[in-house]
Amino acid sequence: MPDIQVGSQIFDLAFHPSNTTVYTGLLNGSVKAFQYDEQGQHHQSFSLRPSRRSCRCLTTDQDGSHLFAAGKAKSIFTIDTSTGTISDTRNDAHDSPVNRMKHLLPNMFCTGDDDGVIKLWDPRKSQDIRCYTHHFDFISDFLWFGDKKQLVSTSADGTLSVVDIRGKKLEPLARSEDQEDELLSIVSIRNGTKVVVGTQLGILSIFNRSQGWGDCVDRVPGHPQSVDALCALPSSYPSAHSTILTGSSDGLLRAVQLFPTKLLGVVADHGSFPIERIVIDQNGEGRWIGSAGHEDTLKMTDLKDIFEDEDGDGDSDSDQDLHTAMPSDGENRPNTDVTVSEDQAHSNAIPQVLEANPGDESQDSDSDAPKEKKRKIKEGKDSLAGRKKKWRNEIDAEPSFFSGL
Repeated sequence: MPDIQVGSQIFDLAFHPSNTTVYTGLLNGSVKAFQYDEQGQHHQSFSLRPSRRSCRCLTTDQDGSHLFAAGKAKSIFTIDTSTGTISDTRNDAHDSPVNRMKHLLPNMFCTGDDDGVIKLWDPRKSQDIRCYTHHFDFISDFLWFGDKKQLVSTSADGTLSVVDIRGKKLEPLARSEDQEDELLSIVSIRNGTKVVVGTQLGILSIFNRSQGWGDCVDRVPGHPQSVDALCALPSSYPSAHSTILTGSSDGLLRAVQLFPTKLLGVVADHGSFPIERIVIDQNGEGRWIGSAGHEDTLKMTDLKDIFEDEDGDGDSDSDQDLHTAMPSDGENRPNTDVTVSEDQAHSNAIPQVLEANPGDESQDSDSDAPKEKKRKIKEGKDSLAGRKKKWRNEIDAEPSFFSGL
């Protein structure tokens, strides 16, 4: 599908749960909707500007009839997706800019702001249902476990927390120890039994639900820069239980297999623009994956062209490399094969390699997105040097493992 030009930097995107419509929240405060078809053709269905401040987060309700938008204006706007008009506005919903939003139940969604405050909302009511204040830095991502009615949140304060929305206590059900790094993204794998968290240092931290949330059980280094976005594959793919998509600040959207750890390849290339959001249509079970970074372009990639062979059958072997898809302007990128020569290694050196052990927004004043709060790492300091614990399944790999990416 051709890239969709939206006219301003994209902060967030959301797909309609049933039809082929994608919504984008932009730096200039606009919300734009685009319809697309199986052949990759698209057209704009509506555009509106609820606020002059940036729109940082979007989510739809269960049937997709309403789209909720929020951002630096600290308000929550309800948009009727059939007419493209604002049907309701909650002014001053937060005391700080809203950074994340997620739909949970037919009559509930949540929001998280730059000060770490999490609020639960009923679309039928103007006031929040509950407010949690145990985090002290921006909320970076949410994960919802419908089986236990538990909401997991990650924060730049270095911890993740779990709240039971059925309880009335304003304290979390569980909270991790300080991971000594900003937690930026989260996704579940293995039917929700394990959780993968992306960090500022490029490490994937793996938590096991059955062993509690106190600390991660595995750590997978390898990404050269921060992992700002994570996404799971549709369940129809054989390797979906252990394969995730990662969006990094180096502009590459990668497919990474866990258990055993293996880099499968590059799915999309955003050049020098960091990838902030990755979403798959049809509630995560569709064929199109949308990715956005610090650019005014929404990149739509067909998963069938990436993970299926020419006959249309899914790869039966989870260890089989995917068919790497590179954009037409990707000739300046190094070879994307996982195995590379030693001569290629130092052309794209990476400080850590994958092992199975446990933006420019200067064009607007709204560009003080949470990314500015990230801690600076002192030069020459190994951020993992002080960690003595021997993780399970540790393997040795040459630095050339990732040099092609």
